[in-house]
Amino acid sequence: MAKLTSECAQKIVARAMQKATADYKRPICVSVCDESGFLLAFGRMEKSPIRSIDIAQRKAFTAARMLIGTDVFLGRLQKNQYEASYFDPSFSALPGGNPIIDKDGNLLGAVGVSGLAPNEDQAITEAMAALAASGEI
Repeated sequence: MAKLTSECAQKIVARAMQKATADYKRPICVSVCDESGFLLAFGRMEKSPIRSIDIAQRKAFTAARMLIGTDVFLGRLQKNQYEASYFDPSFSALPGGNPIIDKDGNLLGAVGVSGLAPNEDQAITEAMAALAASGEI
């Protein structure tokens, strides 16, 4: 995949929602952005927390801009005793954001999920990034 299209981004949103329902039986918000961190697709399941709208978008933005998962970003911040806002006031260090990188190592975009426990959000984004990178989506 040379570029993350809006069609692919919509498929990622749908698959993430399916995974949240199947694995956790709770609603989420899903954000997919391009390689610059700008929104391509967004979905909010019924009864997902309102706060999760912004959080999912910030997680995807952070993963795209930092080129790492937000869980890894959190670890770096804790190790160095920095605040996420040191880099950008829009960044989120909450787990649940993951870059989408193709097989050649090129950044295509990122996915962010919010609404579940941080490790559950992160698990969904890792699965979606792997699906997109493999070309399955």
